[in-house]
Amino acid sequence: MKKTNHLRNFLQTEQWAVVNEKIGHKVIRETIADSLVIMIIKNAKRGRYMEIPCGPLIDWNDETERSRALNQIKSIATAEKCVFIRMRPQLEDSSENRQILQKSGLKVAPMHLAAEHTVIIDLTKSEDDLLAGMRRQTRYEVRQSIKKEIVVEKSTNEQIFKEFFQIQAETAARQHFIPPSQRELLAEHEAFGDHAVMYIAKTKDGAPIAYGLIIKSGEEADYYEAASTDLNRKLPGAYALQWQVIRDLKTEGFRRYNLWGIAPPNQPNHRYAGVTTFKTGFGGAKITYVPAHDLVINPVRYAFDYLIEKARKKKRHL
Repeated sequence: MKKTNHLRNFLQTEQWAVVNEKIGHKVIRETIADSLVIMIIKNAKRGRYMEIPCGPLIDWNDETERSRALNQIKSIATAEKCVFIRMRPQLEDSSENRQILQKSGLKVAPMHLAAEHTVIIDLTKSEDDLLAGMRRQTRYEVRQSIKKEIVVEKSTNEQIFKEFFQIQAETAARQHFIPPSQRELLAEHEAFGDHAVMYIAKTKDGAPIAYGLIIKSGEEADYYEAASTDLNRKLPGAYALQWQVIRDLKTEGFRRYNLWGIAPPNQPNHRYAGVTTFKTGFGGAKITYVPAHDLVINPVRYAFDYLIEKARKKKRHL
């Protein structure tokens, strides 16, 4: 197995390729530098482009491998008449890594791709150590959820994904974000099967409080989507849910749990600011990956795209 493949998450898997095909995108699968690369072709009003989320999984420090891989990807994108290629490699953010990308002809993209800022919990630690590593208030809420007899269930049934869609639509209206469509959620359910698990925290009387969609792949599980009812403002349902997920993942042998998306440092108006305190409370390591980068194929068309996306990012507080 290629030495970078341990960094792979669900966005660079065959299942994610199938999800994108089910919702209407063209997907190209190619083995590049001994690693599968999932390339998604997207048609936007402003132009056609290629997306490589959390990839490609190549040795970015190997100049020869890097050059060959990017040339191969660019050749494919050119044949597909793409304006640019957007990728977000699994590289932690540093001046050295940014310089490597810049030397490769990539430029920082105006929009993000996947979770560039996140919290990753080390599941190889004991439960006692994981509890000790939590913020004191988070640990208190976890214990309160036990006292309040909050029940956490899990399901891979299609009906629960439809239920989640309705609850998330209500959550999105309250918190001002754009949720995935029911079509996307059902495509994830179908493609990932038992590896896409919906957790539901409920009162002891069975009233739903909080939902979380966990997608599992390789050594990593990801807290990919969430929703809650009004009860979550009064009861620690989301805390109960996360603690149960952590315990289950440990039992199942996963090594890391990615809480998938927090606000960048010093950005209190970012749309993830509200969930950042919650997610960071569970301990874990704050990780910042290099930002999304673009490899430009059509400079004239790309300049137009760049201005549009810059304006959109500012308007949405991304």
